[in-house]
Amino acid sequence: MKSGTDTFVGKDSPLYQDYDHLYQSIFQTRSIVIMVEGNEVKSADLMKAVDRLEHQLQATDGVIETISPASLIKQVNYQMTGRYTLPETDEEIKAIIDGNPDIFGQIIPDNTHMLISVNMAGSASDKAQEDILVATEDAVSFADFPPSYNIIITGDPAFSISMNYEMNTSMGLLLGLSAIFMVTVLLLVFRHVRWSLLPLPVVLLGVVYTFGAMGYIGIPMSMVSMSAFPILIGVGIDYAIQFHNRLEEELQEKGNKTGAVIETVKHTGPAVLIALAMTALGFFSLFTSTVPMIQDFGKLLMIGILMCYFSSIFVGVVTISLFDKYSEKNPLRKIANKIKPANSGKKKKSEEESASSRLIGRTLQKITNVTIKYNILVLGIACLLCFGGLYLDQSVPIETDVQTFVPQDMPALVNLRHMGDIMGGDDQLNLIIKVKDTANPDVLKWIDRFSEHEVASNAHIYSATSIVPLVKERNGGVIPDTSQEIKNIYSQIPEAQKNRYMYGNNMLLLNFNIGNAVADIKMTGIEELTNIVKQDMQWMPAPPGTTVTITGNSVVFMEVLTALTSGRVAMTFFGLLLVFAGLLVVYRDWVKALVPVIPMVIVIGWSGGVMSYLNIDYTPMTATLGALILGVGSEYAILMMERYFEEKDKGVSHIEAIQMASSKIGSAIVASGATTVFGFMALIASPFPMITDFGMVTVIDIVLALLATFVVFPPLMITLDTWRDRRKGLRTAEKRTEIQKQTQGAEI
Repeated sequence: MKSGTDTFVGKDSPLYQDYDHLYQSIFQTRSIVIMVEGNEVKSADLMKAVDRLEHQLQATDGVIETISPASLIKQVNYQMTGRYTLPETDEEIKAIIDGNPDIFGQIIPDNTHMLISVNMAGSASDKAQEDILVATEDAVSFADFPPSYNIIITGDPAFSISMNYEMNTSMGLLLGLSAIFMVTVLLLVFRHVRWSLLPLPVVLLGVVYTFGAMGYIGIPMSMVSMSAFPILIGVGIDYAIQFHNRLEEELQEKGNKTGAVIETVKHTGPAVLIALAMTALGFFSLFTSTVPMIQDFGKLLMIGILMCYFSSIFVGVVTISLFDKYSEKNPLRKIANKIKPANSGKKKKSEEESASSRLIGRTLQKITNVTIKYNILVLGIACLLCFGGLYLDQSVPIETDVQTFVPQDMPALVNLRHMGDIMGGDDQLNLIIKVKDTANPDVLKWIDRFSEHEVASNAHIYSATSIVPLVKERNGGVIPDTSQEIKNIYSQIPEAQKNRYMYGNNMLLLNFNIGNAVADIKMTGIEELTNIVKQDMQWMPAPPGTTVTITGNSVVFMEVLTALTSGRVAMTFFGLLLVFAGLLVVYRDWVKALVPVIPMVIVIGWSGGVMSYLNIDYTPMTATLGALILGVGSEYAILMMERYFEEKDKGVSHIEAIQMASSKIGSAIVASGATTVFGFMALIASPFPMITDFGMVTVIDIVLALLATFVVFPPLMITLDTWRDRRKGLRTAEKRTEIQKQTQGAEI
């Protein structure tokens, strides 16, 4: 499981490298926060419990330090009395806290709330963070807090661990619901074949293969990739249904199992493989995204569809053939065959094809006839809606706040937001200051002036923290004028405090607290704020020989914003070009290459309109919709086109060929489309809002892709193919006329 910053921003990005190498690895600490709530937190009994808690946590592996009111009270008491102990009475505790608001103001914001911070390295692994969280929970129970206080354990590590657990838990729910939905739809729309539920275990086997490939290759599970499995069930079952449907059709017509298998693999195998290749090309465009979790999503989908294809052609076809073979050896079947004519069973099966299948075939044939009759009107309306959707798509907002992606009632999120309401947000801009000498008084004075200016002039910068306040505190509130004096003061500052703002002799850290900026002013506001800070540094420059790098979690996420805005459109059009080029290479025919792509362009336009109408924001998941529509929708058009040309090659007219394609393969496409829709529908039940929105829009988009296949594709196919055949006919007639003229000239 992965849910960190590196799932959003590539590690090879310069921005991420600044964040990871300069800030996270050197300065950043992660904090598990223990929030204590009660009627009066300035209590001696409470501080003794906090002291017991700290003693236990300080011995825990991975804990750098703990910061609490109890330890700060002992430090103040030591300066006042020479004793490093907690006072015995509530009055003494209250006097120390109230007398030092600068020290206690942030961790005791009022009389009813108090914070204890358990700090670990910013580079701590997920396992180390989880171990420290468990140790913190144990320490709280052993500390024996007075019963009148409520203890809440929160902070970003607790939130991330809880989110990973929720992701794991919801994965089983999504797969289970997806399977249940598909059983239902297969029984409804695929009952005209025997063993109608067989495609489901076949595709589930493909998903098992995919899980194995993930572990072998090392593709992590993230908020995006966890949704790939219902998608794979929805897409992969299409392959199993197409093979199953064609094999049953051949078995009924030929009655010879070997011939039926050969015909199925001969016609359906390449058609589905071409559709798979085009689906893969659509998914390949996901690799153009700079968001790592989207790239992993693309890898997972490409591996998954290949595994589902292998499962369908090798396991599915063989299993149906074996089932058919053993069903004939069934003693009850033999008795029935003696009573009835030998071939009556197959005839009856053919004649009594389910009413639903006949109804679907007739309906699709009627739709085809209407769309061809009014081809100009149908294609014109489709294109207008496409252009309108593309225009509306530009106004769809983009959401990158991770807290909005997770279940809003998740206890860890509720606790984190509760702490933010009490204490204010803790989003930061981190300024890494590279210097020749960290004890240079000019540098410290610049940090002091610049900090005061930014806090005073920018409404969204609430405070600044650096090594400077620690130096001024030990020098009567001023910065010394010489490097030696500053070095002497550095030697007095505890290492844990000093390391938070200084690294070696050439690096300092300045933090700007920007509150709940991610939620309040969004990423665009943070980008503007960052630009303002950069401009301020130009007219209030740092001393010569000093370089300043602005980084931080919020700044890194601006790259995600760029990837989702500019990258999303580029990704979709790159996918279109890949699919068109792939079809051109396979068919070497511009009509066959163009016809499946145009309906998908139209659906992509429609999708933008749907998102605008439903007020659904773009997220790292919905940003992939263009590639998914290409991958899934092009398959339907390709299968229809393959069957159209197969029927046309038998000598029938254009109209008859498209009618036969719609009625014969249409039922299978509707069945596979319905199962795909139901597979995606499982995503709507996800507790993660990001996945729910993705599932909802994708279900609508698949329905639109089916609509385009049966409404837009037939008139488009007939129009272009008839036009091309007419051009060929004219050229052929012209050649014949030319030959006749030459022959006549020769005779003369």
